Amino acid sequence: MKTSAEKITEKLAPVRETYAGKTFPDIQLKTFQNIEHLFPSRTISRGGDVRVLEHNPRDILDMEIISGGNSYDIYDYVSRNRLAGLLMLKDEKIAFEHYEFGVTDQTRWMSMSMAKSISATLVGVAIQDGYIKSVDDLLSDYIDGLRGTSYECVTIRQLLLMTSGVGWNEDHTDPSSERRQVLELQIAQKPGAILEFMGSLPRVAEPGERWNYSTGETHVVGELLYAATGKRLSDYLSEKIWSRLGMEADASWWLEAKDGLEVAGSGISATLRDYARFGLFIMNDGVIDGERVLPEGWVEEAGASRTVGGERLDYGYMWWHVPAPDWGDHAPGFAARGIFGQYLYINPSERVVLAVWSARAKPRYTEVILDNDFFNAAINALK
Repeated sequence: MKTSAEKITEKLAPVRETYAGKTFPDIQLKTFQNIEHLFPSRTISRGGDVRVLEHNPRDILDMEIISGGNSYDIYDYVSRNRLAGLLMLKDEKIAFEHYEFGVTDQTRWMSMSMAKSISATLVGVAIQDGYIKSVDDLLSDYIDGLRGTSYECVTIRQLLLMTSGVGWNEDHTDPSSERRQVLELQIAQKPGAILEFMGSLPRVAEPGERWNYSTGETHVVGELLYAATGKRLSDYLSEKIWSRLGMEADASWWLEAKDGLEVAGSGISATLRDYARFGLFIMNDGVIDGERVLPEGWVEEAGASRTVGGERLDYGYMWWHVPAPDWGDHAPGFAARGIFGQYLYINPSERVVLAVWSARAKPRYTEVILDNDFFNAAINALK
């Protein structure tokens, strides 16, 4: 007789089809809500009492969103961008909350690459704890397996900025891309195989001179954290952050192999409110109940734009910088983001956190309204 988990798995899309955007909406929605059944996963324990988020509803239904020269409203944003959940916090209170497709405040949903921002944040925690000395340390000082590879002379800072100079193709829809090859290694569930693959990649530029988005480099972040702290990412995240923020539910995190390392670049599943609580932790500069968990200045540096190779780059320590529009009078923000439209936007100056779940047709570029345009419009509407 089949177990309940096996029965759920039968109703989900295969992993390859999920990443390629080759699923119909019904099965896609089921898959996004049950990703812990796709791979072995480890629990991120929530801890003790729930810290209730207060409500202070704002009238935002008439907000105007300007995107691509056109004017939209929030109904357009939810329907045309195929949102499954939207949570807007202002001054740590819920200003607006909405769900679609049978999703509720108790549903756990995939993070995809939002996990990158969480993993990178743990590097800051490890520095604050003294496990890592500096972002200017070499990766090979911590990870023996990277000695003699293209990563040997890459610093932690360059890894976090994805300016290692190591070759990588992130195309989720191309079966021959390095991104899809790492997915195949994840499917194979062989411990250490992903790090070995990363070490085999060629150098295409000098470290620090070229930006290239690479999910594989987030797996190296996971290896760094485990080597430095001796702790699994789920356990370290729970110990330092998740169990202390009054989360409503345990979360889960994909593993590269049974009992192995977390897949640091994706695979977290949590509730919308709990993602938002993590956003509040970042908005509050990495301080929990008066205790500094992140180094002073880490959040500002992590979400800032910079210049790489003579060009402006709106990317920080695995967070995306979100510039303020010309028409706005607010400071810029930054966001964690994942394929198919998962976002956690944070604007510390405006005391705003926005959490977005989507189930879009393809991994990228199928949105009608640019999400950054919605974020900036929301800041204006919540003033």
